[in-house]
Amino acid sequence: MIFSTPQKFTPASKRIQPTGAKALWFIFKNNELLVIKKVKSEELEIPSVTNPNELGIKTGTQQFIGHYNEQACYTAVATEIMTERDSFIWSGLRSLFGKLNDELFSVSGRAYQIADWHRSHQYCGRCGTQNTLQEGERCLVCPSCGQLHYPRVSPAIMVMIQKNEEFLLARSPHFIPGMYSALAGFSEPGETLEETVHREVFEEVGIRIKNIRYFASQPWPFPHSLMIAFHADYESGEINIDPNEIEDANWFNIDQLPDRLPGLISISRKLIDATLRDLKSPLS
Repeated sequence: MIFSTPQKFTPASKRIQPTGAKALWFIFKNNELLVIKKVKSEELEIPSVTNPNELGIKTGTQQFIGHYNEQACYTAVATEIMTERDSFIWSGLRSLFGKLNDELFSVSGRAYQIADWHRSHQYCGRCGTQNTLQEGERCLVCPSCGQLHYPRVSPAIMVMIQKNEEFLLARSPHFIPGMYSALAGFSEPGETLEETVHREVFEEVGIRIKNIRYFASQPWPFPHSLMIAFHADYESGEINIDPNEIEDANWFNIDQLPDRLPGLISISRKLIDATLRDLKSPLS
């Protein structure tokens, strides 16, 4: 699964300082990751240096995120780029899918979420004092009031609803033209995930469902979601969309698909592909 913990990566939350050995540096400028284009090749790689200064880049707080192939990994946000090199490519994560090693792509998603969390929580939301990193765990602490600020993770559900040989797909107004996907929505405080599934389906398309089954999950660093996908069966009702959330929704089958489906990077596409396989028609 994209953005899952790769086998070669061992995550960590305890802080350690660079030791002078080469490490993998996941350096971000705004929302773009620095990758290096190999000499005489179009292949991309994560910079492997002892310190970002070697690249002509100054960074803010440097955070250890784990080991990849026993090499330490750090994430940081660039504060000054003293030297721009021809080999430098600053790219959004979506654009790197399929161009960067799959496992490093997964680690990049983790690195981005940690860097974005630290960048977005410099000051305490309770009293306004500048936060400091807590020793021993992934946490920012306010030295004035003691408020703890952990990395934000926003759980969101996604559900594929089947009615016999048909399945329900919908499109949001912000989708690219012609694209449909499974229904999705964020969990609210006090809800179980199953309750979120029932509520979101009824709010968005006005139908009732049953037999909810877990499919898979996917960290989604745009910027800090955790997508939890389910299958469910239709129970009752007619499609009645919420125009504030949904532009269109309809029942499809293996012989009648939308013009566009979500990209391979997403769990929504995996959910759709799994449904098509179950219906004996794998997507080519």
